[in-house]
Amino acid sequence: MPEIRNYTLNFGPQHPAAHGVLRLVLEMDGEVIERADPHIGLLHRATEKLAESKPYNQSIPYMDRLDYVSMMCNEHGYVLAIEKLLGVEVPLRAQYIRTMFDEITRILNHLMWLGTHALDVGAMTVFLYAFREREDLMDCYEAVSGARMHAAYYRPGGVYRDLPDQMPQYQQSQWTTGRDVGRRNEARQGSLLDFIGDFADRFPALVDEYETLLTDNRIWKQRTVGIGVVSPERALQLGFTGPMLRGSGVEWDLRKKQSYAAYDKVDFDIPVGVTGDSYDRYLVRIEELRQSNRIIKQCVEWLRNNPGPVMVDDHKIAPPSRSDMKGDMEGLIHHFKLFSEGYCPPAGEVYAAVEAPKGEFGCYIISDGANKPYRLKIRAPGFAHLAAMDEMVKGHMLADVVAVIGTMDVVFGEIDR
Repeated sequence: MPEIRNYTLNFGPQHPAAHGVLRLVLEMDGEVIERADPHIGLLHRATEKLAESKPYNQSIPYMDRLDYVSMMCNEHGYVLAIEKLLGVEVPLRAQYIRTMFDEITRILNHLMWLGTHALDVGAMTVFLYAFREREDLMDCYEAVSGARMHAAYYRPGGVYRDLPDQMPQYQQSQWTTGRDVGRRNEARQGSLLDFIGDFADRFPALVDEYETLLTDNRIWKQRTVGIGVVSPERALQLGFTGPMLRGSGVEWDLRKKQSYAAYDKVDFDIPVGVTGDSYDRYLVRIEELRQSNRIIKQCVEWLRNNPGPVMVDDHKIAPPSRSDMKGDMEGLIHHFKLFSEGYCPPAGEVYAAVEAPKGEFGCYIISDGANKPYRLKIRAPGFAHLAAMDEMVKGHMLADVVAVIGTMDVVFGEIDR
């Protein structure tokens, strides 16, 4: 028999299971991985440098495009840093809205992760189920911002506008019957809060469906149990955050430990794993879907009963109302000046972080007193996780590399910023 020699294999950069523009150089002994070298830089779009050339408020839409599955959570990290610099106190209603949309975003992220991770290792049905629920939540994004993905809804001082009293409805077309449209619009007769409340009531049973397909499925367990094991000590040393850290048994969650928005006013639990393998990280994220739903229900209840402002009453930071702008030349000038020139925070430096779905997303800003940051540094969770690729796949088979990329939940917009 001919001797099997080590060889080098290129995985990516355009690979369906690479979850972005990842190039992995794998050194292999037959099917077994001996070394994995992640190469990044093939996507790089200089987000941090671009933000240093624009007024603070013009960079908010860039944040959506970093981790383009966790849009509003990225905005939250950036906006929190600006608010720290400005010394702004956000109205309580806006904090509850942010908390609710952060959790809607977490569910959106975890559904995308669940569908693609399952697809990567051979399960097709879960992908279709997960996108069915994502559709409803995308409609919530669209209802408040007009965009399904890149919302730019969070603003320094609050949010762009209050929650709408009416949900957009499906219209009959040549492809739909009146009965079908009526069924789709059943939950859309009231306000956005009514729609979100209806979703929160339905969602636990839908998570049960995902678990029926995967949790005790022997093929799923064969592909994930014991794969990519990381000890709690090593997870901390590697800079893991979010489900990657909690999956290794470390109970760390910024929503509890360094509370922001309205997280100190809602009740939820932090799920943690035991063995630190891919299956544990799956179970942690599934439980996070349930806990996020629990938080959303509490926010809906509070927002129904507590009207109020959603933006600070400081016209150095917040634009004038539409009526002021249209009826008064001074308001119009102020509007244009705010969106073209922005505002000048005092000189200093600040770091603000949020518990994004993938882990700790933080923004470090140095201000020199100008209307744009002197320096912006983004702490993206996926960057630290990808650095652990070599030791997580060493000794595993080639097919397990796909499972490990999936369990990391990497998105290259934030890694290759």
